[in-house]
Amino acid sequence: MARDLFNRYIWLVDTIRRYGRITRAELDACWCRSSLSDGRPMPRRTFHNYRAGAEEMFNIEIKCDPSTFEYYIDNDAEAGKGSVTDWLLNSAVTNDVLTNSRDVSAKIFIEDVPSAREHLAPVIEALRQNHPIKFSYSPYTRSQPSKGVTVEPYFLKLFRQRWYVTGRHTGQKRIKTYALDRMSDLQILSDTFVPDQAFDAREYSRHAFGIIFTDGPVHDVALFADTRQAKYLRALPLHPSQTEETGDNGSIFHYRMRLSADLVEEILSHGPRLRVLAPAELRAMVSDELRAALAGYENP
Repeated sequence: MARDLFNRYIWLVDTIRRYGRITRAELDACWCRSSLSDGRPMPRRTFHNYRAGAEEMFNIEIKCDPSTFEYYIDNDAEAGKGSVTDWLLNSAVTNDVLTNSRDVSAKIFIEDVPSAREHLAPVIEALRQNHPIKFSYSPYTRSQPSKGVTVEPYFLKLFRQRWYVTGRHTGQKRIKTYALDRMSDLQILSDTFVPDQAFDAREYSRHAFGIIFTDGPVHDVALFADTRQAKYLRALPLHPSQTEETGDNGSIFHYRMRLSADLVEEILSHGPRLRVLAPAELRAMVSDELRAALAGYENP
């Protein structure tokens, strides 16, 4: 029964989100076509019960426009793109669709997120209770792991199918980022820490691309994309600051970002269809990587 109710909450939120704004009559028509109904409209009281349950579960607000009697989800900061709430909603809808698609499971291929399997839950618990975490860490750049790393976790981020935790390294007394799938022997320490009230996780990561966070200057980045690649960037923006200036042969995309190796790798992954216009430092970074790659083919 609980799962059935959860599926109904998901259906309600997903339907309103897909339509943007929808009347009760339109919602009833969608409900009658869904597999959750018996072909009859949703009773008014049931609708408001589902509405209240969905609002509480997903930390959203389903509002009604009194001038049009249309329902919509208030797009505040918490439920916006890139937020945990938005990610949970998308995951819940995807999970529900896949659960009901077992008959074609052999034809559905998904990516694995191994770091979430073992360490995500305890790290979230440490975040919730302000407990330091202690672990051994095996970065790709070293042959031997660093043991006894103690971190006061500040925030988590998912990037390219991997979870990362950023926090204060108690020994080095500076903020560092660690991949959860490179950890071992993770334990939550019993003592607690007082979070730095001056630290703003959203501001700290606002101008970063990926998980490399630096104190470097924020640059006005301009990338030229041909017509086809521009469509890709519109659908999947590189960064929340993205704006577009359209032209006949393509578009110029503008960003406010700090420069990093992650950003260079992302630009290179798009091939010749994406070109750096500014700043000069980023053009040089991309050019150096291209020359190094070409040299590896010319001088095997």
